Amino acid sequence: MAIRLLLPLALLCCATLAWAVENPASPDAPPVGPMAGEVGPGVPPFVVRPGFRVTLAADGLGAARFLEFDDQGTLYVSQIQQGKVLALRDPDESGRYRKISVFLQDQKHVHGLCWHDGWLWFAPSTAVGKARDTSGDGVADEVRMVLANLPGGSGHLWRSLLVTDDGFYTSVGDPGNVNDETHTDREKIWLYNLDGGGKKLFVSGIRNTEKLRLRPGTREVWGCDHGSDNIGQPYGERPGLQPVTDLNPPDEFNHYVEGGFYGHPFVAGLRLIRPEYANRPDILALAAKTIVPAWAFHAHVATNGFCFVSLDNRHLPADWRGDAVVPMHGSWNSTKRVGYAVVRVRFDPWTGKPCGQETILSTLDASGNVLERPVDCAQAPDGSILFSSDFRNRIYRITWVGRL
Repeated sequence: MAIRLLLPLALLCCATLAWAVENPASPDAPPVGPMAGEVGPGVPPFVVRPGFRVTLAADGLGAARFLEFDDQGTLYVSQIQQGKVLALRDPDESGRYRKISVFLQDQKHVHGLCWHDGWLWFAPSTAVGKARDTSGDGVADEVRMVLANLPGGSGHLWRSLLVTDDGFYTSVGDPGNVNDETHTDREKIWLYNLDGGGKKLFVSGIRNTEKLRLRPGTREVWGCDHGSDNIGQPYGERPGLQPVTDLNPPDEFNHYVEGGFYGHPFVAGLRLIRPEYANRPDILALAAKTIVPAWAFHAHVATNGFCFVSLDNRHLPADWRGDAVVPMHGSWNSTKRVGYAVVRVRFDPWTGKPCGQETILSTLDASGNVLERPVDCAQAPDGSILFSSDFRNRIYRITWVGRL
């Protein structure tokens, strides 16, 4: 009897696995069906998970990239091309910001933001600084540069920034796709004292990690790293025929540990050797010491920023506490568009490790047209999640309207 019951189940599992292999679309594609969440006035027709509502928090910004809240509820927005940081204050009852000011300007390619101990820390192209507004008008009146003369140049220049009581972490990425920067300061995360001294190598082998944060309740440093491009090109792939590149390598959600090596540019994803370096005599040794992603996203989804849900959160369902919310900017070199979404990465509260992923919303319409390109997200004091897009240069608010 047991065998008779198990056989149909086994066949069902095999059929499901076969379907997944034959249909390697983005795992973030939303389900087709009548159930859907809500969008507010002025919001494009996103496909939203049931129980959630998406409303407009700010528009007409000129640019909207990385987000950070201070301890008073001011939302800061970096504008890379303009060299500015905006301060958004005084949201109305719907969560739309009524006061927008230029908090900082003349900061070339300003990127990473992190609030710490009364200061907004910021990372322009070759420096790290901090600023604060002591008059309450939304404009920084005290600006101090903490670190200067960091590596410049081209490529993945944008700097991650994480400030803690013990010091600050920052990084700069690969100047190209799979360059060997072993003997430079690039493709690494560095740890400095709060005064800018005491430079120390934290990890190596990253490609383009744009944001770092501590997992709530821990001292664990986490970040999303972009996977490299065109891994199948040496085998003759071309546009329209890239079966390897479409699925490899994954974008990575990494737990960065001191002294760790994360593979780039020699090894990608789950210890997949880049063909350009396959003939290195030490390639297996490099693969063996590579720390694999704690969670592997689909290839080319472009995970730039993310935030963790606070442990004292009372707005989202209780099982979201400590999970990650990850915007996906979307692909440029995939045969089929992937990413263009905001997803949740679930953490197992027992093991403290990622254990699943689900889509909160998709910014592709039913025909696959791009409605927005999510960049970064942050959790507001009321527990809602805000995400930026540099497509329409807006900020959206995600709220839970289901039953807790």
